[in-house]
Amino acid sequence: MGKGMKAGKKPKNRSNSGGFGGGGNANMQKQLAQAQAMQREMEKMQAELEEKEFTATAGGGAISVTASGAKEIKALSIEKDVVDPDDVEMLQDLIIAAVNEVMRQVDEASESEMSKLTGGLNIPGLM
Repeated sequence: MGKGMKAGKKPKNRSNSGGFGGGGNANMQKQLAQAQAMQREMEKMQAELEEKEFTATAGGGAISVTASGAKEIKALSIEKDVVDPDDVEMLQDLIIAAVNEVMRQVDEASESEMSKLTGGLNIPGLM
């Protein structure tokens, strides 16, 4: 028996497998590389999305709102005939409806692009 060995005990495995069986370290590196590649793709997709513009209308086109994929309002158009000083609430409602719709479009596009990358997996914290 070797020094420090007692009868009935096996020597410790000193392989570099990390306790996962053979090749565990290589598998971990592969998973890390895949995660990093997915992160780069998500960053690229996010940058492309932020460059896109989305437009929504309300009131039969009387109100038009354009927003970027970064959810910044780029343009707001209001037709003169929809401006009624006696019915400001209607104008406010139309603007809110158009803004909410354009934001919904941005969210939908973002979710669609993200699901392409994740294969439909619901990964917390990505959205």
